[in-house]
Amino acid sequence: MSRFVALEFRPGEHARLYVPEAAAPHRAGAVVFHPWWGLNQDVLDFADRLAGEGFAVVAPDLFGGRVESTIEGAQDAADAADRTVVGAIVLAAVDWLAARLDTGAGVAVLGFSYGAAWSIWAPTRRPGLRATVVYYGTWTGPVIAAASVPVLGHFAERDPYEPAEGVAEFETALREANRETEIYRYPGTGHWFAEPGRADAYDAPAAELAFARTLAFLHARLDGND
Repeated sequence: MSRFVALEFRPGEHARLYVPEAAAPHRAGAVVFHPWWGLNQDVLDFADRLAGEGFAVVAPDLFGGRVESTIEGAQDAADAADRTVVGAIVLAAVDWLAARLDTGAGVAVLGFSYGAAWSIWAPTRRPGLRATVVYYGTWTGPVIAAASVPVLGHFAERDPYEPAEGVAEFETALREANRETEIYRYPGTGHWFAEPGRADAYDAPAAELAFARTLAFLHARLDGND
């Protein structure tokens, strides 16, 4: 049954951690990082769906319970978040899940937009991670060469937050760092195309294709799948 648990990310400090179903041995795992809206229903539903495909999944709350629905509110939430605290929550969520899987079971990180950056960063601190999946989010600079895990990226055709030249720069940096890389661009889509709650942007065919590609990518790179 779905539940929230208290995730201790620093001594005496806790964040919420969403667990779609109990993590069991012999299963691959995925940590899902939310976009700048916060840990909203779209993310919970995505985590549930991924768990239904046989993965042990967790989704940490990076904003202390704050959930926004407007761009202005989401921007404020992201700007107000303490990066040191968020980073500690990210790593604690990875560690929490890894500790509950059988030795050798692979763990991937997956993030939407704001959360995508953290899924790129996390393997630089946890080299045991096996894969990164990003939905319309990038990072450039030394962090790219500081990790080696494969990267799958889903990007929109028209996206003022992640324009084509930025995506191309991200892909080039990954390949120059000898990172295994799969980058997909979805024609006719914009930012948030994979989030059903964003009626102004959601594109069901593109979202379904991205999810299918994500499953194939994770199953190919993680051990312990049923």
